[in-house]
This record gives sequence, C-alpha cells and structure tokens, in this order.
Amino acid sequence: MLDKKSFEEASKCVSKVTLETKLVYSEYFSRQCGNEVFFKPENMQYTGAYKVRGAYYKISTLSEEERQKGLITASAGNHAQGVAYAAGLFGVKAVIVMPTTTPLIKVNRTKSYGAEVVLYGDVYDEACEKAYELAKENGYTFIHPFDDPAVATGQGTIGMEILKELPLVDEILVPIGGGGLACGVATLAKIFNPRIKVIGVEPAGANCMQISLQNGKVTTMPEINTIADGTAVKTPGEHIFPFIQKNLDGVITVTDDELIVSFLDMVENHKMIVENSGLLTVAALSHLDVREKNIVAILSGGNMDVITMSSVVQQGLIFRDRIFTVSVLLPDKPGQLAAVAGLIAGLQGNVIKLDHNQFVTTNRNAEVELRITLEAFGTAHKNEIMDALDDNGYKPRIVRTNL
Repeated sequence: MLDKKSFEEASKCVSKVTLETKLVYSEYFSRQCGNEVFFKPENMQYTGAYKVRGAYYKISTLSEEERQKGLITASAGNHAQGVAYAAGLFGVKAVIVMPTTTPLIKVNRTKSYGAEVVLYGDVYDEACEKAYELAKENGYTFIHPFDDPAVATGQGTIGMEILKELPLVDEILVPIGGGGLACGVATLAKIFNPRIKVIGVEPAGANCMQISLQNGKVTTMPEINTIADGTAVKTPGEHIFPFIQKNLDGVITVTDDELIVSFLDMVENHKMIVENSGLLTVAALSHLDVREKNIVAILSGGNMDVITMSSVVQQGLIFRDRIFTVSVLLPDKPGQLAAVAGLIAGLQGNVIKLDHNQFVTTNRNAEVELRITLEAFGTAHKNEIMDALDDNGYKPRIVRTNL
C-alpha cells in the first residue's frame, strides 16, 4: 500500500462508488488571501464525506472470509457512513461504534445504510476501544478509520483527482484528525510531483498530529476540546505516522472561532454546507505565508445537523458584528423607546429584540435600561450606530448577545 501502483488501483476501485467532485474556483477566497484558491468539495459525495473512498477500498482488499465475519469500526460519523454504505454494497454486516456526542444526522444516516450503531464514550478514542472489544468478542473484522495503509491509500485518491484536474497545483490543504487523509494525499503528491506542498490543518484544541510531529513520535493528548467533531482525535495513527513524517510539509492549527466565521463565509459566498472539520482548510487560508500560488483546500465533509448549523450561523453573525446587543440608559418617560428606535432606524439598523429593565437603579424616573439586539452591516455600521447613540446621550455599551 501507499505506493504508485496501489494508488492507481485504488483510484479505479473507488471510482465505482464516488461522485465526481470537480474543483470549485473561489473568487472570494482568492481575493482574501492573494492566491488562486480552489476547493475540492468532498462534502458533495453521496455519503456527505470523502471517507467512503478509504472504507470501500479497504473492504475490497479483504478476503471473502474476512468480510463474511462482519465488519466493525469506530467513528465520529463520516467513516461510519462510509463503512456502512460500502458494507451494504458488498452485502455484509456492519457494526459502528460512535461517540455519544456524535451529531444526530450522522447517527441516523449511518443507520439508514443498514448498519448497527452502538453509542459509546464521549470522544472517538473511547468509542474505538469499545469497537476493538466487540471485535474480539464477536470475531468481527475491524476497519480502522485512519490508522491503516489501505484506508489511507483509498483516501489518497483525492490527490490523484486533484493532480489530473490541476497539474500546476502548488499547495494542498488537508484536514487532519487521525491522519489517514493527510497520509494518503501527502504520500501520493510526493510520488507524482515532489514539488507540491501538502499542509495539514488541525483544530487548535485537538492538535495531536502537530504535537506528535514536534515530539518525533506518536503522542496522546490528555484531553481535546473542539467543535470539529470529525477531527476530535487524541492520538494520531501509529502505522501511518512515518509516512506523514516523511511527506507532510507542515501543520497549521485554527481556532473554533475561525471555523464559525468560515462556515458563514462558505454559506454566503459559495452556498455550500461544510461541517466544522471540513472547514479547517478554509480557515487555514488566512494563515498561508505564500502569494500568487495555486492552492487546493479539501472540504472533507458536509454532515452537519440543523441545530449545530443554526448555532454556528448565529455565532458567526455575532463575530462579524452583523448582530450585536447594546445597553442604553434613558428616562422612564413616554416616547423614549420610540426615540431610540427612530434613531436606529434612521441609520438603517434593524432591531430584532428589546429587553426593558425598569429596575436597573433605585430611581427609575432618573433612568431605566433598554437592551437592544439589532442587525447591522458589519463593524463600521455597528460603530456608526454606537456613536450616534452616544452623541444623543444614551450612554451605550456593548453587552453579551443571547439570541
């Protein structure tokens, strides 16, 4: 595995089960970072993520006896769906152990492909331990989500497609959880064109690969904390680590706040739903220290539940000063609320919530508090509204926004 011949074989194999995800040029992000930016939209795959590649190719390499024993894996969702879907195509049983924190959409879709789902543990690593336990008890064949050269070879077929469509690519940005995708893409790139740089991107709160590379050995993080559930891994893959050490050109980390803003950018500028782990490469674009290069950012998946989506959109609007809450003080007299509302309306601010507190002071005739949550065009517009309120004596101050 992980050689030229196996990558070529895997590409032919996975083409039977993958949708064509042609590169999408981004004028918006190209302007933002001074490069030519293309997205590889694996969020548009049938299962909503790239993971079906590695799962299907790995299962294709098993003997019939190994497949008939039944398959088991652990996954935060995308590999789960890949194995469940691939197992169905091969006509074999699949058991998937998923963390209890897995978004509902991923659990339900995994079940819809005919797999048996077991919810266990708070993070992937705990679910994986349970999967190994069940595999031993029942004789199942374990399909590792990332620490398997065959799985990594299947994931690397993404790189093959990128090179065919954009031979002059300079850098490829790859999300990292356990490292299977990064291993496959980086190894393939170095085989076919060593000048291409492959950069891994991790959540700042789950950067196990970055720490492992710094330590020169696989290192387990004591705890992880990130909204990117698909890459919330404490320990990177041991079997694939040497390939990553050799072929990966660096690791960038991004914060959860950056992922939230990136979600908003993708929805508004590309009309795409990309899950938090898939947004790692989008957020990393602003961290690049190169200009005028051809950059491909892999969008690894788009399986996000509606509740999470709603929360991320709201937070993104708050971070971008498109929604904010201001507290003003005014006399408790008729007409004061209308005066403030008229002032804001005159500046094209859109009031979406009011909270009137008459008991902010002991003398409510002197002043009462009005908290106004409103919509603005951005930071400059927000500052314009704040200045106008201040000029009119309302003593405005920004307070925490709770929608």
